[in-house]
Amino acid sequence: MKPPKHWWRPIESACFLVPECVYDDTSLVFKAYFSHQTGPHEMNVYLDNAATTPMTQEVVDAMIPFMRDHFGNPSSTHQFGRRTKTAIEQARRRIAGHLNVHPRTICFTSGGTEADNMALHAGVEQLGCQRILTCATEHSAVLKTAEHLGKRDGVSFGLLALDATGKVDLPELTRTLSDGIPTLVSVMHGNNEVGILQDIEAIGHVCHEHGALFHTDTVQTMGHYPLDLGALPVDFAACSAHKLHGPKGTGFLYVKDGLKIGAQIMGGSQERAMRGGTENLIGIIGFAAAFDHSMAHLDDHAAHIRGLKAEMVEGLRAAVPGVRFNAGSDGEESLYTVLSVNFPEHEKNGMMLFLLDLDGVACSGGSACSSGSTQPSHVLSALGLHEEGRTSIRFSFSRLTTSKCIQHALKTVAKIRSAAVLV
Repeated sequence: MKPPKHWWRPIESACFLVPECVYDDTSLVFKAYFSHQTGPHEMNVYLDNAATTPMTQEVVDAMIPFMRDHFGNPSSTHQFGRRTKTAIEQARRRIAGHLNVHPRTICFTSGGTEADNMALHAGVEQLGCQRILTCATEHSAVLKTAEHLGKRDGVSFGLLALDATGKVDLPELTRTLSDGIPTLVSVMHGNNEVGILQDIEAIGHVCHEHGALFHTDTVQTMGHYPLDLGALPVDFAACSAHKLHGPKGTGFLYVKDGLKIGAQIMGGSQERAMRGGTENLIGIIGFAAAFDHSMAHLDDHAAHIRGLKAEMVEGLRAAVPGVRFNAGSDGEESLYTVLSVNFPEHEKNGMMLFLLDLDGVACSGGSACSSGSTQPSHVLSALGLHEEGRTSIRFSFSRLTTSKCIQHALKTVAKIRSAAVLV
C-alpha cells in the first residue's frame, strides 16, 4: 500500500497545529501530516519558534528529489556523485551570496551547536587564543564550551561585563582587551530567551582593534535580519537551518576568508578539509531553499511578525495587571521574533506552561536546550530578572503565526489567570 500522494499538507499558518502521526502496520509506512482535527480544545497554536520552526512547502519540495532520485555520495566521481556534489556547491553559493561572502567561507555542519564548538575549539587549538571571553547570557553551546576550554593549561575563561540593558559594556571590553592577551570573544547576536540584540559591528571593531578574534552565534537572527558578513568585523558566525523554516540537523559555520582551520571531526576531506564525513545532502538542499525564501521576503516577514508581537504586548498589558517584559523584549530594539513575559504572582504560576499546553498554546520557559532543567534560567539570573513568586514565559513568533494565534493565546492566558486567586 502506497502512502497518500499528498501526505504533506502545505502549512499556511501556525494555528494548525500539531502533527498527527499514523503508523500503517500493513505497509510499514509512517505518515506525518498536519491535522486540523485539533482535539478537545478550541485550537492548537505554536508560539515556540525560537526553539524550532516548521518546515514550509517550498523547503519540502526542494528536498524531495534528493530523497527520491538524487542519492549519490557527493564524494563519488561518477555522475551520481557529481550531480549531488554540484547541488551542494550551488546551495553553498546561494547562501554565501545572501551574506556577501565567498562560498569557501561556508562550512556546513550539523547545526548551531556544532558550529559554535568548532569556532571556539579552533580559536584555542589552532589559532593561538589563550583566553575566551563571553557573556553569562550566552547559549549553553558557547558557555559550556568556553568553560571547558578555560580549564586547559594556558587558557583562561572570563565573562564580559554587561550594561543595564544586558548589552556588552564596550568601554569595559576595550579595557579588558588592552592587556594584549590573545583572545577569542564570543557574543551572540540575538538572545534566544529574552531577545537582547547585541551590536556585533561595534563589538567586532573593538576586538579587531586589539587583535582579538570575534565569534558570534547568529542562530536567532540569520534569515531574519540582513547580515553582510563580508563587511562586518566578524571572524566566525554560527547558523542553524531549523530556526528559519529549514530542516533540523543542518547548519553552517562562517569562517572569515584568510583564517585557516582544520577539522575537528576527522575523516575524509569534505568541506574543504574542515569537517570530515559525508555531507547531509538533503539537509543542505532544504537549508538553501529556506534561506532563499527568507531573504526574498525579509522585509514583509519582519513587518508581519512585528505587528503580531505588538498585538501580543498590547493584549497582555490589558489582560494581566502588573505584567512586565524581560530585558525590554517588548521594545523596537529587541529581537522581533521573541517576547519574554514576566507574569506577576499567582497561585498557578508553577503550572502555567502546563496549563497553556493543555489549552493548545505551545510556548516555553526559556531555551528548549535546557527545558529539562529544574534550575532557574541562567539568562534571567544573570540579568537579575529571576524573582521568587513571579514566572517568565517566552512566546516566539514566525511568519506562519497569525492574529488568530495571538488572540487564542491571549484568551487562554486570561482564562488561566482568572481561574485562581492572586497570592
